[in-house]
Amino acid sequence: MEHTDVVIVGSGFGGLAAAKQLAKSRINFVLISSTPEHLFQPLLYQVATGVLDSEEIAPPIKNVLRRHPEADVRLGKVTGIDADAAVLTYETAEGTRQIRYGSLIAATGASQSYFGRDDFADKTFSLKTIDDAERLRDQIATVFAKAEHADEATKRKLLSFVVVGAGATGVEVAGQIKELAKRHFHQKVSVTLVEGADAVLPPFGGGLSEYAKRSLEGSGVQVLLGTFVTDIAEGKVTVRDKEGIERGIAAETVVWSAGVQAGGFATLLAEATGAETDRAGRILINPDLTVGGHADIYAIGDMTSLNGYPGQSPVAMQEGRHAADIIRGKKDAGTPFVYWDKGSMAVISRFSAVVKLNERITFRGTIAWAMWLAVHLMYLVGFRNRFAAVASWLVAFAGTARPGFAEAEVRELPAAASGDERAGTDDANNDKKDRVAA
Repeated sequence: MEHTDVVIVGSGFGGLAAAKQLAKSRINFVLISSTPEHLFQPLLYQVATGVLDSEEIAPPIKNVLRRHPEADVRLGKVTGIDADAAVLTYETAEGTRQIRYGSLIAATGASQSYFGRDDFADKTFSLKTIDDAERLRDQIATVFAKAEHADEATKRKLLSFVVVGAGATGVEVAGQIKELAKRHFHQKVSVTLVEGADAVLPPFGGGLSEYAKRSLEGSGVQVLLGTFVTDIAEGKVTVRDKEGIERGIAAETVVWSAGVQAGGFATLLAEATGAETDRAGRILINPDLTVGGHADIYAIGDMTSLNGYPGQSPVAMQEGRHAADIIRGKKDAGTPFVYWDKGSMAVISRFSAVVKLNERITFRGTIAWAMWLAVHLMYLVGFRNRFAAVASWLVAFAGTARPGFAEAEVRELPAAASGDERAGTDDANNDKKDRVAA
């Protein structure tokens, strides 16, 4: 049976951070991913709204690790773990394979949660994978193209959007749809942002949340706080407020960005190790990031729960480096992980963003937007990706059109994928959106 020093499962932020850290000590590792690319998930909404092309945020994993001869990148899906024997079973295009590891780092992220209403997955668009972003982009282009030649009643129906969840993804999508309509299609759209909490961008709180709400409403987004989605039907979303009052909202396109659920490999690992999970299926890991009583198995990122740390990529990246440092002997075994929170940031619309470094140091408006661009540009993988992103940002933000919608006004794109086609997300690329430098 094949043997390697370390196996990393997952190619998101945490997995790649661990890989690069191991390479510093020339430790051989096998990285198993269910997709061939590393996805920069924080910019998925820009693919969906035509700002960036998918290739600009999803470089091949082998290219990312090409300078590290210690890396052995394999495309496959883990289907079994023998935690006592330290053996991993995974499926590839060539068939079933097994590998014995010295240490295992699990970093497969989490998928979308629908809070017990899995039927919503067939009626909404999510933003977890490149396919998700491209399907939403096609849907947006399709409804705008159809609206060009429709009567007023049909046009209002086609151009109705509901975004569920006022976290960073929801805020960014809502703001960008309004921006896209105003600057590219020159049409009015109805965008409603629904959030169960009492604030937009709840983790920011205070003045920043209020600023975000005012900015969205100033751009024409209707913001409903303390409101929950109870049903989704064709052309309509039903919501209920805290007083129990229900009402319907017109919605040709519904974007779901509320909640995450760990599953797939996380469930497999929990069962193999006897580790407990929380209600979202996330593994309750030990302070040193190990799983259950297995000192050779580490779990990081969105598939885990530890000390209330947020499900953001900076956490996953720092955890990946911590686990790798223990494996390569730079930290003692059992060293607890401590997250260094460098702050959070989110874009609202063009030239408008919020940045929170700590409780006292915050930024908003254009300066925050510039900081957001700089941080995300710095963390894009590869010079080519950075160069392409800068070029696309200049066209999208300084010009009057967006590359992703260059032909949307002259031809109708195919209708969006059905729920069956959208079913299933890629565990390996589900690291939660980052809001700040790691």
